[in-house]
Amino acid sequence: MQSIKRFIPASFVVLWATGFIGARYAMPWAEPFTFLAIRFVIAAILFAGLAIVLGSRKATREEALHATVAGVLMHGVYLGAVFWAIHRGMPAGFSALIVGLQPLITAMLAGRFLGEAILPRHWAGLAVGLMGVVIVLWPKLGAVGGGVSAATLAASLVSVLGMSAGTIWQKRYASGGDLVSATMWQYVGGSIVMILGSLAFETRAITVNGELIFAMTWLVLVLSIGAIFLLMVMIRDGEMSKVASLFYLVPAVTAVIAWMLFDEQLNLLQIAGMAIATLGVALATAGSKAVSEEISI
Repeated sequence: MQSIKRFIPASFVVLWATGFIGARYAMPWAEPFTFLAIRFVIAAILFAGLAIVLGSRKATREEALHATVAGVLMHGVYLGAVFWAIHRGMPAGFSALIVGLQPLITAMLAGRFLGEAILPRHWAGLAVGLMGVVIVLWPKLGAVGGGVSAATLAASLVSVLGMSAGTIWQKRYASGGDLVSATMWQYVGGSIVMILGSLAFETRAITVNGELIFAMTWLVLVLSIGAIFLLMVMIRDGEMSKVASLFYLVPAVTAVIAWMLFDEQLNLLQIAGMAIATLGVALATAGSKAVSEEISI
């Protein structure tokens, strides 16, 4: 079991990074809120079926409420705001740079609301990790243009706050119940936000083709089920500041995947940034136990 546990953080980073690739395939063919609403509803149905098959314990009313709130923040607010900003022209690299603030914000919230002791070396690791993210994304910042507006910047910042608040809420109020049931209720919360957003602001027009079907299938199975379930396990059993620091590795892994799939530029400066980000995560997760050793399924 220990040999499996140690791969959970790395597996999560790789799976989470592929979400940006899936979004690239999907966004030309569906509006963001509509696409996410469909994705979350499918995920909620799949988790409900999985709960039945596994005989998972039903969530109490309080557990369901807290998981739904976490889902509103982690899925509805975070992904909804990110997809909306990119759909409105915010360069993905610039948006990712803003989202890169998430581990620092989560660490501050964890210290305030969870009472986690964050040592100087952990703060140093978070700062070094952010520096690595900036270096990795620096070549992409030249694409900044008309898509950067007060509205898209605000949406990107809202997404960061949503993810940070959602993970803290999940850790503090919704980590005690069954993970499968809790994740189902999370997607119920995300679905509610995206359905309302789609009805209020979008035409709900969809072009069904191979790219959209592939993106939806990948994002539901790999991201909404695989990556999110691993994240829930880490949130349940790890310190939030350490878990959040793993997000620093996502832009680097995404850059490598984009280089392999889309022949995007990957230069020596970016490779150096990946090494710096990795060093930052190593510092941020240093302690009596590494994140991978804190995970117990």
